[in-house]
Amino acid sequence: MRRASFSTFPTSRRSVDPEIGRSEQSVGTMRIITVANQKGGVGKTTTAINLATALAAIGERVLLVDLDPQGNASTGLGIDRRDRSVSSYDVLTGEASVDEAAMQTAVPGLSIVPSTLDLLGIEMEIAASADRVLKLRNALRRHAAESARFTYVLIDCPPSLNLLTLNSMAAADSVLVPLQCEFFALEGLSQLLATVEQVRGSINPALSIQGIVLTMYDGRNNLANQVVADVRAHMGEKVYETVIPRNVRVSEAPSYGKPAILYDLKCTGSQAYLQLASEVIRRERRLRAA
Repeated sequence: MRRASFSTFPTSRRSVDPEIGRSEQSVGTMRIITVANQKGGVGKTTTAINLATALAAIGERVLLVDLDPQGNASTGLGIDRRDRSVSSYDVLTGEASVDEAAMQTAVPGLSIVPSTLDLLGIEMEIAASADRVLKLRNALRRHAAESARFTYVLIDCPPSLNLLTLNSMAAADSVLVPLQCEFFALEGLSQLLATVEQVRGSINPALSIQGIVLTMYDGRNNLANQVVADVRAHMGEKVYETVIPRNVRVSEAPSYGKPAILYDLKCTGSQAYLQLASEVIRRERRLRAA
């Protein structure tokens, strides 16, 4: 099997404007994790929803920011499109604060800033702004200064490396990368890691890789096992021990407007996301202690 290279990054990548300026270190005690992968269908939104739910289940106060115009994270948490009168679009344009946009979900301790299709035009609207990649960071900083309701903020990005994704990385302390256990996902990982390096060098020097979570794993598939081995060999401790299996119950849950952990707590997918949340917490504690 041909293998993707992790030692070098592709040179043909989107440039990050160095004139935008660098963001400052973490927003108070609130930890911000962006869930990103420019490839669609890797379990990114499913991971964001269920990790946020799992963190809330163990007592954290969690905010999920939906930055994907498709709004799947909002739908997956039961937020009807008719109820999204204030959204992440309003936060990025300065029309609303994070507190005004945040909606309580059916999960105790978990709120969401929902997404609408208005985000499709956000790049053109803010492209001329000097702080165009810092819109979300500035909004979250204002929130932290005014209320600091949340201990964790998770950001669900669109499946592309665009201005919305750059906003999420500029605002974040770290990036969590869901990676489907198939070959083409490996090729995209190098591009994503290159973008993280660019953001770290020109916008947000504090940004780090929180971890890589392997998703949609089927142990009966030889290719999936090879991908797991390759990623662990190249990325080492950055890869979480927890692997998210392919699971019908996890796939069904969004159609009911529920995270899998609420839809079927005992299924293997839900249990895996609870284990992932424990790993994330342990890594965060190590980072804070360092």
